Amino acid sequence: MATRRIQRTEESRRLLVTAAAELFAEKGYRQTSFIDIAEKAGISRGSIPWHFGNKLGLLEAVLDDRLHAVLTTFAPPAGERPADPLDQVMGFIRLPVTRLFITLLAEAVEVDSPIREHYARLHAALRQGVRARIPVEALPPGTTLEAFTVLLVGTVIGVHAQWRVAPDAVDLEAVHATIRALLPATLRQA
Repeated sequence: MATRRIQRTEESRRLLVTAAAELFAEKGYRQTSFIDIAEKAGISRGSIPWHFGNKLGLLEAVLDDRLHAVLTTFAPPAGERPADPLDQVMGFIRLPVTRLFITLLAEAVEVDSPIREHYARLHAALRQGVRARIPVEALPPGTTLEAFTVLLVGTVIGVHAQWRVAPDAVDLEAVHATIRALLPATLRQA
């Protein structure tokens, strides 16, 4: 009996996180209500504070879940060499979850934003994930790993935003080829 209850609880939590992620990506954090999330998930809105405490707790769960999914997507199988970092970056641009990160960015840049701190932690985790895939010895002289990582994450965010706004005007394959051409040869082979 307890096992069934645990399964229902986990399923409810998963449905709420999925619904909130989709709505936050579509409408933004501030414009999404508990009612919206509950209706989309098919679960009572009283479940949200029970599972997450409040809306910020739900946001934290969404960001943790989506970040984990992204990092897992790009992690190499055990014993295999990691995929080309640039291919991974370009793959990230195409992921639907990237829309969530961009939508939330618009709210997070406001000084008094309730999600600013949460979003800053997301960016820190993204930079850490990227940093872990870049060999320091491949960087050009005078370049720090931290600065290169910030540049790469910023490039992804900017390219993704432009592509979402005007998909017909942004040729992702041409962008991929251009970034590859601009990267030092040692990083292209890393």
